[in-house]
Parts: sequence; C-alpha cells; structure tokens
Amino acid sequence: MSPRLFLIDAIGPFFRGYGKRRINWSKIPFTHLATEGEARRHQWAGIRADLRHFAGEVSALGYNAVTLDDLAHLVPHPLHEPEVVRRIGVFREEFAACFRILDEFGLKIYLTSDIIPLTSAIEESIGSDRQALEDYFCGLIDHCLEDFPVLAGIILRIGESDGVDVKDPIHSRLHLTSPSGTNRLLRRLVPVFEARGRDLVLRTWTVGAHRIGDLIWHRDTLARTLAGIDSPRFIVSMKFGESDFFRYLPLNRAFFRTSHPKIIEFQARREYEGAGEFPSFIGWDCEQYARELEEAENLVGVSVWCQTGGWHRFRRLAFLPDAGNDIWIRLNAHVVPRIFRDRQPVDEAVRELVGGERAFATLELLRASETIVHDLMYIEDFARQKLFFRRVRIPPLLHIYWDCLFINHAVRKVMRHFVTDPERALRAGEAACELFPKMIEFAREAGLPEDDIRHWRDFSHIVRLARRYYFLPFDENIARQLRQAKATYKETWPSSGRSRYRIKLSFKPLRVKRHTLAWVAGLLLRRQRGYRLVDRIFTLHLLGFIYRAFRPRRKQAMPKFLRKSAMGVEAVLK
Repeated sequence: MSPRLFLIDAIGPFFRGYGKRRINWSKIPFTHLATEGEARRHQWAGIRADLRHFAGEVSALGYNAVTLDDLAHLVPHPLHEPEVVRRIGVFREEFAACFRILDEFGLKIYLTSDIIPLTSAIEESIGSDRQALEDYFCGLIDHCLEDFPVLAGIILRIGESDGVDVKDPIHSRLHLTSPSGTNRLLRRLVPVFEARGRDLVLRTWTVGAHRIGDLIWHRDTLARTLAGIDSPRFIVSMKFGESDFFRYLPLNRAFFRTSHPKIIEFQARREYEGAGEFPSFIGWDCEQYARELEEAENLVGVSVWCQTGGWHRFRRLAFLPDAGNDIWIRLNAHVVPRIFRDRQPVDEAVRELVGGERAFATLELLRASETIVHDLMYIEDFARQKLFFRRVRIPPLLHIYWDCLFINHAVRKVMRHFVTDPERALRAGEAACELFPKMIEFAREAGLPEDDIRHWRDFSHIVRLARRYYFLPFDENIARQLRQAKATYKETWPSSGRSRYRIKLSFKPLRVKRHTLAWVAGLLLRRQRGYRLVDRIFTLHLLGFIYRAFRPRRKQAMPKFLRKSAMGVEAVLK
C-alpha cells in the first residue's frame, strides 16, 4: 500500500530577515515576529506572500499536507501573563490567515507541540503537580481543535524540548519521563481526536532523557508506550534510523514491530551535511528504505523536513520566491514523493525535475557527491559501528557537527581508538577529493551552482587534512597545513558572503593514555541495544548523579558547544 499522506514543513517564510548569527532551526522563532504597528503589517504581508509561493511549489511536487509550529503560541490560557495573552491574540489572527492560504491549495495542516509548553506564571501557579500540568495541556489541545477546525491534526514531540538558547516567554520542558506515563496521557488524548475527526501524531524522536529516552529504538519501551491504543486517528511518526538524520543507519526495525499507522521522516535540508549549501542527495537511500518498507504494515505517510533542524549558520530557505539557491534541498524534496507514492526510480525522478538534457550531468554529479559524503565527510569504519551511550545510539558522524569541523587531540584519540583500518580511511578520503574537478564540470554542464561545489571542495580539503592528522603520526607540517588551509578557507569564503563552516582547530594535547580511553569507552559505551549490568547500576543512574554533583566545575570543563547547543549535554544524563 502506498502512503497517502505526504507532509512537508512550512516554517521557512517565518525566518525571513532573521538576523541571528547562529540560528536555532528547530522551531519558528516567535520572538522575531512583530505583533504591532507597521512592522507587523509589513512582516506578516511578506510571510503570507512567501507562504502562498511555498504552497504552490510543494503542492505541485505532490505534497498534500504541511507542518507548522506551534500549539502553545496559538492558544491562550487564563494563567498566561497579559503580554503573552496579547501576543497570542495577534498570532491567532495572523496564523488564521496563513491557514486559509494553505487550505486554498488543498494542503492539510498539522500543528506541532512539545510536551509540555509553559510560561513562568503557569509554572508558578501549577508547580510540579503532574496531574494539573496534564489537565492544563489537555485543555490547550481541546481549545486548539475547537478554535481551528481547519487543522487536520497535532504532532506531539515528547522527547525533546526547546533549546537552551530559546528566550521566548513561552518555552517547553520535558514532562513525560516513562512509557507508562506517556501511555496514560495518550489514552486520554486519543478519544478527543477521535471525537473531532482529527489525527494525533506521536513522534518517537527523543534525545535520550529519562526512561522514555530510548523510545526511538527499544522495542519494549515502544510496546509499553503504545499498549492498548488502537485507533485510525493515532499515528506514530519515526525517523528512518535509530538516531538523528545521519547516513550509515539501517532502517529502524520499529517500523515492523507495531501495526499502528506510521509515518517515516526524512530530511531534505540535511542539518549535518551542509544544510543545503552543497549536494547531499538522499534519493538512493530513500529508494532502499522504500523497498524494505514494502514488508511493513500500515505505512500511511512520509514526512520531509525541508527547513527544520539544527543549530547552525547555514541560511538557505526552501521553496521561497527569489531564493534561487535551494536546488539541493529541492532535489531531495522532489524525489521523496516520486519514490514512495509513484514507485518511480531515482534516475527518472531527477530527470523529471531537471529535464532530459541536464539529467546525465546532474545524476553524475549526484553520484559523485554521494561518494564524497559517504567516504570523506563520514569515516566509514567508525560510522558502521553500532555504539550506544545510556539510552542514545551514538551518531555515526562526530567530527563534523552542524556547522563545525572539530580538529583536536580529543577527536584524534577517539578516532584512533575506534577506527581499525586507518589506511583504508585515508585512501577513501583522498580518492573522494579527486572527484571535485569532474563535479565542477558536471555542475557547469547541468547549469547547477558551481560555486557551491567549489565551496564544498575547499572545505573538504580541510576535512582531508584533518583525516591525515587523525590517523598519521603527528608532525608540525600537518599542523602548519591545517592552519594555512583554515586561513585560506576563511579568506576565500568570507562569512559576509555566504554561510560557511567553523573550523575548531587546536593541537593542545589531551592527557589521557590510550589504555585509559579504552577502559572509559568500555565502561560507558556498549555495542548491544540491551543494557548491561554496569549500565543499570552506573551509566543510567550514578553517572547522572555524579555529573550533577560536580555542577560548579562543569562549566569550565565542558566545551561551550555542548553546553549551549540544543538542550545541552545535561539532557542526555537525566
């Protein structure tokens, strides 16, 4: 059975003019939206125009539904602060106009919500009373469905909350901590959606916090969370793998373990692979997953994130007028419905988008880019390893994260510990870099942005040098080459001209012996999904206590990247 629901996120128009240097792309930046005077009139007129263009583009590609943020900013509550109530009143008016535009194009509208969104006044009034908090949240849901009959449903995110950088008076925090508590709330909500003929979509994505933190991959946690829930109005939405949107991840077996209606999630604007700055094509991966999912029961939809995801400085907006630089995002978004709905081969889908004359060069460029992503950006020997820390599957890409390339002694130690065939890793990286001259020719022949390939080439040169630093004996020559390559990259691609990577370069020695690293890795990491005795005693319980006990010292010891991005490293240790 082919999926019937093709979702794509529609948050791009709300980021126009957002001047923050490093952007949190996980949700609409509501504090950036004007709520009074001429500024409001001008900004929202632009959002509506962009949204109309977006709706026309994505509906023509075959998408029939969109996701928008978010419940908490559209529903007032008696306990809200007066200024919050005022802003929500404005958002209700403006979003109602946006909903009408999307409805004109026949696009179903799904609204997102974290569990649980709060303000300071609500936290002060309700405190930690779990039942009262859930009563409050269920009231928001019911109010929203009543006030906006155009909504097709609500998508719940239970395992991640607003990042530490979010300063909005409405903010979310993790509330559901266990499968039983989640199941209880779902059982309460499902009849509400059934009565109103709307969809309740539960995302299994988590960052590993609390006992519910392994929902994305642990079969028992998933089974206990969904036990006794049987409704065509309840849909489970899962990322394709057991971690975030990375390569080298096998298809999540949870798609075959539950009979509930299911959605598979993909990312067209690859947050860990340049976010649309260069070709990071997912067509062949999607084709493989589609073949495997033919055996899965009740796959009802596909969700594509074309703007959402990541904390980085890459700024490309998808499917907006005068953007002109979204081709790599567009290619990914185009092929997904062709593969899953029409069973179209990748080559044919690409040819349909770019035209017959440009198809050969485009496909050759995409095949070369596939090799560069797999063989240079990732280190295959590490990426193919199945490693778990507490309730999280370790990402297969560690040295490149969002807009940062980490070249330091700590990464070198880790890579030398886990990569068993460094010579093969070096050969693969060197060979991948040799593809760039032909890629530039193919880009020219296909009329695709050559500068994007040149930028990727120059960044990849640093990645290649970094791999030499990781795996070859250290000498001052490689340090000098890396410093020079970083300086050249920054000069060639100034940040005022385009969004570029940050090169985190340091040769300060890490005073950890090889056998100590091996001991720590053996203690904290495991290669099996099931928990060991040491996990149940130490890693899942005592480690979090120890971390919190050393709270005064950790600010100096913990890199800013881990403290200030997303929810911060502390979330993983809850």
